[in-house]
Amino acid sequence: MALDELKAALPEYAKDLKLNLGSVIGNSDLPEQQLWGTVLACAMATRSAAVLRELEPEAKANLKPEAYEAAKGAAAIMAMNNVYYRTLHLLSDKEYGSMRAGLRMNIIGNPGVDKADFELWCFAVSAINGCGQCLDSHEAVLRKAGVDREVIQASVKIAAVVQAVAAVLDAENVLA
Repeated sequence: MALDELKAALPEYAKDLKLNLGSVIGNSDLPEQQLWGTVLACAMATRSAAVLRELEPEAKANLKPEAYEAAKGAAAIMAMNNVYYRTLHLLSDKEYGSMRAGLRMNIIGNPGVDKADFELWCFAVSAINGCGQCLDSHEAVLRKAGVDREVIQASVKIAAVVQAVAAVLDAENVLA
């Protein structure tokens, strides 16, 4: 099982991450599509080969093909949008915010899965990529769609733990 492999690969100093990995993924209350779409999108967002190698097969096994593709699409579109919108937020010259982006984002309007699930995945990836403007936007859409705060919190916990596991494993790989 992928979670067991990741846990075994973590050093003793990251014991909390081992426990958190088991709780946020292994004992999640999220429906399978929300859970594994979030896991896959977050694994991609970490850019960690070790994490993606372990989590992708289980995500693929637990997602329908359209959800699998949509989760990857969420990671892809947010890789672009998080850079663009974070930059607009950070620039002192707010005039850039009134300019047309001119970037294709069609998948957001038609992701091929339940819109709330896709928004949840975009939200989690935005947490990893640190874009406050995107976090606010996706959280507002989720709340308007009736998604409970506990579900939104669960997705960001997955993002936090998957990102931390990636950071530790990648650092340990360099130190080895």
